[in-house]
Order: sequence, then structure tokens, then C-alpha cells
Amino acid sequence: MALHFIVADCTDAAIGDLISLAGTEARHASVVRRVRVGETITLGDGAGTWLEGTVEDVSAARVTVRITSRRVQETPPSRIILAQALAKGDRDELAVQAACELGADEIVPWQAARSVSRWEGVKTAKGRERWASIVREAAKQAHRAWVPAVAEVESTVQLARRAASARMLVLDPRSDARISAVRPDGRDIVLVVGPEGGISPEELTTLEAAGAERVRLGESVLRTSTAGPAAIAVLSAALGRW
Repeated sequence: MALHFIVADCTDAAIGDLISLAGTEARHASVVRRVRVGETITLGDGAGTWLEGTVEDVSAARVTVRITSRRVQETPPSRIILAQALAKGDRDELAVQAACELGADEIVPWQAARSVSRWEGVKTAKGRERWASIVREAAKQAHRAWVPAVAEVESTVQLARRAASARMLVLDPRSDARISAVRPDGRDIVLVVGPEGGISPEELTTLEAAGAERVRLGESVLRTSTAGPAAIAVLSAALGRW
């Protein structure tokens, strides 16, 4: 499989054009991935444009590629939006990385009541930037034409408002409804995953009052780092993506 790279200014590229990788992307291609002249790679703008090309020149500062094919991938009719509660250590980051690789179309950092990690002050911008970097690299690894957006961190009240325009599914191991029984209805799906300590009763009440549905994965209780990706896999199958 060809290596994939993201280039912001390749949206209007046509077959026969030369595209250059520069900066960190060029160093990653030449030094880390060791691309060679004559090798075929893929490029994208992270917003649906998908290009294939042949490497014509390689240096640590610049990699030049001749475009040989081009297509545009539309957004899916029903998007999967992961609302991931902030968690201690790197558990939330592991969740975000795997969720992106498995097909999440947007990531929403959620400041849940029981989140040990807190995004406050300067940590808010740094946390979002960190998640955006993780998402970008995961999208490249998974060869995705669209790089999921990372929203601003949201409170429970802000998160609940999303239920007005999307189908909200809250992972709750105490629910009698299984996520495997969910059938798509054409709406976007907001998947809500709580922190290590779980979602508080007050938060469940707020989300359900807004129209959210509680669902469970199965008999076992998964960590916050694995619950979201597991649920996304199930939803991807239901949506016909897999």
C-alpha cells in the first residue's frame, strides 16, 4: 500500500501537476518513511481530495510528486461524532487515535463531571492542539481522505444541545439496549463515552432529557480508551461502511 501524506494546498491539483511536500511532511517522507524517486504515494488535503502520484525528487527539505490520478471523496451521509470524556494519563488520547483510524468523522472533547483531567486556561488550547495532531497522524496512517475535525471542549450542557440535530447514543453498561441493535435512521450519530469513573446520574438525566439514548456494548465493561473505538466498529458495520 502506498504511503499517504497530507498537503493543504493540493485541493485544485490536476493530473500532470507537480506537488511539493515541504517542512515536517517532507522530512517525515524522506527521513522517516524513506520514500524514493519513482515510488508511488498518495496525497490529500484532508477535506476529500485524494491524489496518487510518482515521486520525482527527494530531499530532506522538499519531496516533489507528479500527480497521476485524482478523485474527490464525499462526506458520508451519516457521520459518526465521538464525544470523548477527558481522562487521566493518555487514555483519552488512545481513544481518539483508535477512533479516528476506525472511522470517527468528528471528535468532541467532553469535560465530564468525573473527568480527572481538566482543560482549563492555557491547557484548553494545548489539549485541543494535541488531539488535533493525534487525529491528523491517525488519519494518515488509516489513509483517510477526510481528517476529522476536533471541536472545542464542551460541557455536558453544550454536548446535550447536539441531540437536537443528531442521534445521540450514550454508552452505559447498565442499559438494556445493545448498540448492535441500533439501526441507522439517516441522522448523524453522536457517540458519548464517559471517563474512568463513568457518567454521573445527573449527566445521564441531562442527556436523556435532550433526547439521548442509552446503549451498551455487551456484558463486559470496557475502559474509556477502548469503549469508543469498539462502538465505532459496530456502528460502521451498521452504516454499511464495513
